[in-house]
Amino acid sequence: MIQDSHIECKNISVKYNDEFILHQISFDIKNGEIFFIAGRSGCGKSTLLRQIIGIEMPYEGDIIVEGENLTHSYSLKRQELLRKFGVMFQSGGLLASLTIGENIELVLEKFTDLSHNQIKELTLLKLALVGLAEFYDYYPSEISGGMKKRAAIARALALDPSILCLDEPSSGLDPVTSASLDLLIKELNKALKTTVIVVSHDLSSIMSIADRVLVLDRDLRGIAAVGSPSDLKNKREDDKIFRFFNRLP
Repeated sequence: MIQDSHIECKNISVKYNDEFILHQISFDIKNGEIFFIAGRSGCGKSTLLRQIIGIEMPYEGDIIVEGENLTHSYSLKRQELLRKFGVMFQSGGLLASLTIGENIELVLEKFTDLSHNQIKELTLLKLALVGLAEFYDYYPSEISGGMKKRAAIARALALDPSILCLDEPSSGLDPVTSASLDLLIKELNKALKTTVIVVSHDLSSIMSIADRVLVLDRDLRGIAAVGSPSDLKNKREDDKIFRFFNRLP
């Protein structure tokens, strides 16, 4: 794995209603790694992801993407940087009135100048990447929860992003389906050489596919630890981290 930083977060603070959710946190995400943002409920995991992908602006600090400052970029430069992200939101966000294929085509129609035939061909390719090549004409209501997650990932990959962001991908899935999705994420990371950011508190997923984990703490309003899953699991000197990674009360 290449060790250059793909994303740098410098002194990021997020404030809602005069209360800091995150305060002065700094870390980097390496090129090509699977990077998890973890922690207990309410610690700011999804909040941090929204800052990274540019949906929200941090109260203070800078987010550097491939050497460019996203936080202080505007107009065309900002759009160029945002196109580097493909995002699967926690709910999946598929439009119920469109087929799985049409959900992906909508993105390609909006953001590319490809012909109808090219869009159809590319859509089928994205669906094949996630194991759904035969489900182009199915509506979201006609497929399982795990398949909806896969379809949402295919849509996130529509514009060939260099960074794939997944918000709670295993939420609502049974353990077998969740493990299958973990395998898909790892395969996509390897095949596409895409940096993957996963927001999750699912320890089985973390231990299975994460290269590094950033653990947020609500009381600290920031980072409790950063490291490989195995290092954090054995971090006996930090009681909170040790208990979290070893499923202790």
